[in-house]
Amino acid sequence: MELKSTGAVYDFLKGAVKGVGAAVEVTDEKLIRSKCIDGLIYNAVFSREKEVRDECRLLIKTIGARLGVRSASIQRLYEAFGRGECGGFTVPAINIRGLTYDTAAAIFRAARKNKAGAFLFEIAKSEIGYTDQRPAEYTACCIAAAVKEGYKGPVFVQGDHFQINAKKFSQDKNAEINDVKKLIKEAIEAEFYNIDIDSSTVVDLSKPDVTEQQRPNFETTAILTEYIRLNEPKGVTISVGGEIGEVGGKNSTEEELRAFMDGYKGRLPKGMKGISKISIQTGTTHGGVPLPDGTIAKVKVDFDTIEKLSKISRTLGLAGVVQHGASTLPDDAFDLFPKKSAAEVHLATGFQNMVYDSAYFPAALKKEIYAHLMSKCADERKKEDTDEQFIYKTRKKGFGPFKEKMWNMGDVVKAAIGKELEDRFDLLFRKLNAVNTAGYVKKFVG
Repeated sequence: MELKSTGAVYDFLKGAVKGVGAAVEVTDEKLIRSKCIDGLIYNAVFSREKEVRDECRLLIKTIGARLGVRSASIQRLYEAFGRGECGGFTVPAINIRGLTYDTAAAIFRAARKNKAGAFLFEIAKSEIGYTDQRPAEYTACCIAAAVKEGYKGPVFVQGDHFQINAKKFSQDKNAEINDVKKLIKEAIEAEFYNIDIDSSTVVDLSKPDVTEQQRPNFETTAILTEYIRLNEPKGVTISVGGEIGEVGGKNSTEEELRAFMDGYKGRLPKGMKGISKISIQTGTTHGGVPLPDGTIAKVKVDFDTIEKLSKISRTLGLAGVVQHGASTLPDDAFDLFPKKSAAEVHLATGFQNMVYDSAYFPAALKKEIYAHLMSKCADERKKEDTDEQFIYKTRKKGFGPFKEKMWNMGDVVKAAIGKELEDRFDLLFRKLNAVNTAGYVKKFVG
């Protein structure tokens, strides 16, 4: 239902709220959850009127706050990790590329079932572009889904891989850093209170000394950390992540970790809080490696490196290490992340695959999306790619152009796909031992 004016928005909410804007009060929570939140989030995403989109996003945030839902930083929980005051679980960080409202709702249902509070919704710099989801829209979807499912508590929204482009960095370092600063500012204004800086892309392995290899990385991470600290809202300490090994590259080492942390701490202004976690490379690749038939090649994760570097990182005041590119791993791998003390694991492509490969996904729509990719992304195809490999690697780019068509697939279809996703999230919460963490979140985050 498209609402064409702010007046129409408040007419739609009649009986559910009183007041306007940031002063709105909820008078009928049941009506909000059963009807109003669906209309608000649809217009927050798709209204052609900027004024309507902005008002709906403000109302979602305000209604969420009235119902015990707020965007928050996971910083204090991660500090407790580092002090050894909690642990034994790995925090899942989930990238949602499409069907964002429905997928987030499935996550909240699984979280409530498992009494989980420690999990992150994230979106990477690249995903913001090809999924057509700016930060303010993404936060609105996550908060609205929490309201829809009756979830109470802090919601952790994270900017993932706020990444330095190595080529642009080599051409004009300051311009590239300023571009990332612009995204950081937009994200903070959208209440992304968790941000992962990724300047591992500018690590220079041609240098003979590991400190010099990591220097562009730790210097850039320090510059961006300082920018975050200067722009974070009063009373909020944003959880910042760093990265020492680009995903898909060589596995990380203790020497690299120590060189990065020593250099990074030396470049931060005295007394300024630094990163809370560190991403490393252990053998995975984003999205997995598709074989000619479209299936995914098996990879071996170096869990010994995870365990060793997590232990060392905690002596340096961090929560532990972060594993990227894990969603396509076999199920039996996930039990090992908490056993090896991984602080956080990033999950994305596996859920995208579930949506596209679901028996409930409309065949005609899938055919239309794939035809679009074959035409619009043809320049990305390698000579040796089979059709299956090409589609697997590019179908993430179908979520942006077909966002509204996917949203409008119908309640029955979306509910069926949502149930499949919920079951998967339920399994992952248990595999990562990320159950019964709501108590830790309440204790350390509030």
